[in-house]
Amino acid sequence: MGAAALRAPVREVTDEEAARFREHGWALLPRLVEPDYVAGLRERALARLAGRRGRFRNGYVDRAFGQDRDIARHDEAFAALALSPSLGRGAVRLLTGVEAVRLQVTNLLVKEPAAGDGHGATAFHQDFPWMPMDRSAMLTVWLALDDVPADMGALRFYSGSHRYGTLGRSFVRDGDDALADHPWLETLELSEPLDLAAGDATVHSALVVHGAPENRRDRPRLSFTATYFDAAALYTGAPYGQTDGLGLKVNEPFDHPWFPVVPTA
Repeated sequence: MGAAALRAPVREVTDEEAARFREHGWALLPRLVEPDYVAGLRERALARLAGRRGRFRNGYVDRAFGQDRDIARHDEAFAALALSPSLGRGAVRLLTGVEAVRLQVTNLLVKEPAAGDGHGATAFHQDFPWMPMDRSAMLTVWLALDDVPADMGALRFYSGSHRYGTLGRSFVRDGDDALADHPWLETLELSEPLDLAAGDATVHSALVVHGAPENRRDRPRLSFTATYFDAAALYTGAPYGQTDGLGLKVNEPFDHPWFPVVPTA
């Protein structure tokens, strides 16, 4: 069965959640996806990760978590979720002034327990400074594929930090996290530690500063992310691994199969 024939059970974003997102730059979306569907995703994730897990050492990001990029291109159930009309409608609703969104990337993420040779904390950072888009209307849905207690490494956010524009890249060199570069961020409210159940999600702006502690449990943290951006955004030509070599034209939209417009009906 192809992804187009699957229908992921995703609920609608509420008015209250949209208001919280706009005010704080992030929001909690409890039971965004039905637990039975998430259980199937978890089984698919574990099967895909079998024999491939372990500590990754080839970059600063890989010290914080492992990732299987573009999982939706390889798995129909993840594709059905990422291209869900409900998620498309939700992203449009959350991003001010946006009429449609494109899917930028999907990721299957694993944060191994910190004990032994596991992953470390995820440094506080913004997502947008890396991106080759000419506007920052972008968000990421972060879905728990299993129960994720706060001490397993659920995300935390500096509320309101999305109002301060692009603050520079992290994961470039030692000690370059957003807090080290911008100590004033600690005057903002840091979100409380979150206990997430499988199927719960958070959504955050590409400009909000966020990070995650180490995984202090004895099992891996499993999550799925889907990132969406304004379908009207233009390509800047900035170097970026995902877009280099695709033949995108500077100052034109991202008209490429890797960046589909997400249906809303």
